[in-house]
Amino acid sequence: MPLERLSMNLATVREQWTFEEAVVGCREAGIATIAPWRDQLEHCGIARARRLISDYGMSISGLCRGGFFPYDGARERRAAVDDNLRAIEEAAAIGAGCLVLVCGGLPAGSRNIAGAREQIEELISKILPEARSAGVPLGIEPLHPMYAADRSCVNTLAQANDLCDLLGEGVGVVIDLYHVWWDPRLSGEIARTGEAGRILGLHLCDWLVPTRDLATDRGMMGDGIIDIPLVRGWVDRAGYKGACEVEIFSALNWWKRPAGEVLEVAKQRFVSVC
Repeated sequence: MPLERLSMNLATVREQWTFEEAVVGCREAGIATIAPWRDQLEHCGIARARRLISDYGMSISGLCRGGFFPYDGARERRAAVDDNLRAIEEAAAIGAGCLVLVCGGLPAGSRNIAGAREQIEELISKILPEARSAGVPLGIEPLHPMYAADRSCVNTLAQANDLCDLLGEGVGVVIDLYHVWWDPRLSGEIARTGEAGRILGLHLCDWLVPTRDLATDRGMMGDGIIDIPLVRGWVDRAGYKGACEVEIFSALNWWKRPAGEVLEVAKQRFVSVC
């Protein structure tokens, strides 16, 4: 895969670098596209972040993250809406290709997963007019079922596609290999996503065996058991020509290494594995 399509999700180097350092370090490594997180922007300041992005000629493939929609009362509902409207403003301010949505799990004390999924649809529809007006596509990222209770009860690409069917223009899907590689319907659902022109991003990493921590032990591409070329081929055949983000949460390995080393290995694997 050409390096021009490589984007560095800044979660991959979040323990080593600030946003400012990541912009400089990625540009020096020949990586011109990044995907920051909102806490990184907050620490830097939106105005300064915009200047850095402009001064270094960076592209922003996506902003992580909005979402966490399910609520157990009017106050939580309002807070979720307000936070996501702020996220849309931030994404527009830095020219992000999309706002990634991690949709949220069960409200505190709830066992009603169907109700939580209804609330996700409700609140995405609530913020969607603002996203359309700002020119910020909303990218629903289905998460592995192990996260259904606390991070997202949208767990398959089929569920994300169904939501897109209901919500209409301005909503698409972000495909993260760590979360969807296991799905027996993956090939068909990627094709379905592509036919509708909904693929907003592809996140790359690997699933390690054994996995020592389900949140922060992702592998560098080629170190695990995901058939990355196979899935990437499905995504390419579905018509996706955009950036492919390396997003690796790795408290036990990659977050402990020098950031420059992480970037060089990611570049090598992007070509040799992906």
